Amino acid sequence: MHEEGASEISFGMLVKRLLILLFASVAVSVSGYLTVLNFQQAISCSVFLSIILGTLFFWTFRLAIAFIGLSVLIFTSSLNIPTFVESAALPVILFLVGMMIIVGALKDLGLFTWIVQLIVSMPNISAVKFIAVTAAASALLACAVDEVTSIIFISTLIFQVCDRLKLNPSPYMIICVLCTNVGSAGTMMGNPVGIFIGTKAGLTFEDFIIWAFPIMLLCLALTIVLTILYYRKELKEFDERLKDRLSKNLSLAPKIEVPYKQGLIVLVFTILFIASHNQLEKMLNLEKNSILLIAPLMCSGVIMLFKRDRARHYVEQEVDWWTLLFFMLLFAIAGTLEHTQVTKLMAENFSKLCEANVNILIPLILCVSAIGSAFVDNVIFVAAFSPVIEELSKSMNAFPLWWALLFGACFGGNITMIGSTANIVAIGMLEKRSRTHVRFFDWLKIGAASAIIALLTAWLCLVVLKPFMPDRKHAPAVEFRAKAN
Repeated sequence: MHEEGASEISFGMLVKRLLILLFASVAVSVSGYLTVLNFQQAISCSVFLSIILGTLFFWTFRLAIAFIGLSVLIFTSSLNIPTFVESAALPVILFLVGMMIIVGALKDLGLFTWIVQLIVSMPNISAVKFIAVTAAASALLACAVDEVTSIIFISTLIFQVCDRLKLNPSPYMIICVLCTNVGSAGTMMGNPVGIFIGTKAGLTFEDFIIWAFPIMLLCLALTIVLTILYYRKELKEFDERLKDRLSKNLSLAPKIEVPYKQGLIVLVFTILFIASHNQLEKMLNLEKNSILLIAPLMCSGVIMLFKRDRARHYVEQEVDWWTLLFFMLLFAIAGTLEHTQVTKLMAENFSKLCEANVNILIPLILCVSAIGSAFVDNVIFVAAFSPVIEELSKSMNAFPLWWALLFGACFGGNITMIGSTANIVAIGMLEKRSRTHVRFFDWLKIGAASAIIALLTAWLCLVVLKPFMPDRKHAPAVEFRAKAN
């Protein structure tokens, strides 16, 4: 979804899109009320649909639409204040705030520049070696920080190398961003949906490392192989230009000494702190995932103490308050579907359709979340589906279903050029830096192919691993929400 400013949309187009949004929302509300939904259920479905359409038609105005939608829910008694507080997932928001501050400090400490320098100074470099290492680094970096930060810093390397070899950077950028989206499913920190699913399902950092990370690595390897084969002509040209440059004793990029050690210590300590949360919670007799959710805040607090002169900058500039506020309202509006028992109806219909068969539900959730994430922010679909899976968990083991939702949401972002924030950031940098325009269908061909292979691989892995997965049928979701009276 491109960041369209108000000035980029004509008044006529603005009115047209607004009428479509209103008509669709009202039609869903009325038809739902006349069939199977009560008044509050119909309103909650209508408002949630308006959020989806708002992100498609009015990306710049999505926060305003969320404000108005929340007000409609309150006015119609579809949502009350205690339920709003309960559903807003404030600990998830604070987790993301802490991680954004940490990432800002890592930028200052030169960690990402050091990683770029390591890649560019590889011995016996070739096109395949360069792009394979760069793509793998972008995926693993996404696991440690987030997908957007990863692609921003990896793009620096790609532009440096392509400028010196006088190559079109688009193929290399597309390969890396596809791998970044795949890598974002490996841990809780790679994508906002990871921490949201983790808290909803009561999953620990260890659960992600045991179940999600290995599947991600397999999907990543297949994605790298596929993209290298797809862009083999461009890689052949890379080798030819590289050979010519090295014959003149010219390097790919200047070697810069970066004081990276402090940044590396901060990153390693943060990951270890988050990774050990389950043992610490048991040792201190704390609620499950309580340390997980405050670990980034504690680390960022220590960082701001040591870097007092940059603390305000980190909070004001590095934290994306616009997006976080939208997420908070989105979670609350999605929580209304649970509050009005719409998700219970959805879960019952899913159970009837699939006969409560996990083997059918896994590919269904993979496909639905992937297709949805290809066109709309994956957080929206995860927020809507999480209560459905919570309801299903009362009658079956939903443990593999949570992973299906995670992989579908992350891998589905590769299908289209608007499927993830990382895609949009990468395209924007290509247009700004190299005046290169990526066409929708050019992206779709390789994006859809890579997504299908990754999704099929995840499906096969989940089916094979399902008998070995723990039974979480009766395990409640993490109690991080405020208790409503």
